[in-house]
Amino acid sequence: MVRNKEKAGHDNMPMTEEQTVKDDATIVAEELPDTANNGQESSSATASLEAEKNDLQDKLLRIAADFENYKKRMIRERESSFKYAEEALLKELLPSIDNLERALAHQDTVDETNALRQGIDLTLKALLAATAKFGLTAIDSVGQPFDPNLHEALAMEASADVPPQTVLREFEKGYYYKDRLLRAAKVVVAKSCE
Repeated sequence: MVRNKEKAGHDNMPMTEEQTVKDDATIVAEELPDTANNGQESSSATASLEAEKNDLQDKLLRIAADFENYKKRMIRERESSFKYAEEALLKELLPSIDNLERALAHQDTVDETNALRQGIDLTLKALLAATAKFGLTAIDSVGQPFDPNLHEALAMEASADVPPQTVLREFEKGYYYKDRLLRAAKVVVAKSCE
């Protein structure tokens, strides 16, 4: 089998089959990496990559487990905070309950209504102070212009003392809880005498 390759060189003579095979083998040998050295290098590289992969998998599993534990802890804490959310408010209300119980216990021994009134007044102030700590504030309505966003008009009454559409009396106070209207005030509104 004779190839029609010409030898690259100065004489441009056709190459014999033997020369062609030798040249092709040389080219192939130059293109192939050294398998003896490469085998050792690739096995050590493979072992290194395998160790790195195992290390990364281990880290990933630990992070996933930590995250699962974090989620479970947050769920338990949230459930606990919902379950006992009113605890602080109730602790603040206990002194007022105690005062009312004392007033009822002394009712038989005290004949003065003035003392009972003072006790109730003090208890009311204590209740309002306790609820104010949690953001409850009363809406002052009497003497203020009627506002349908804050007031619920139960009746209208003629009055010459105040301008029309002014709140005369409250049946129930209105309250804000922080920045929200908790309950509108139930009021009587003035109208003109005509």
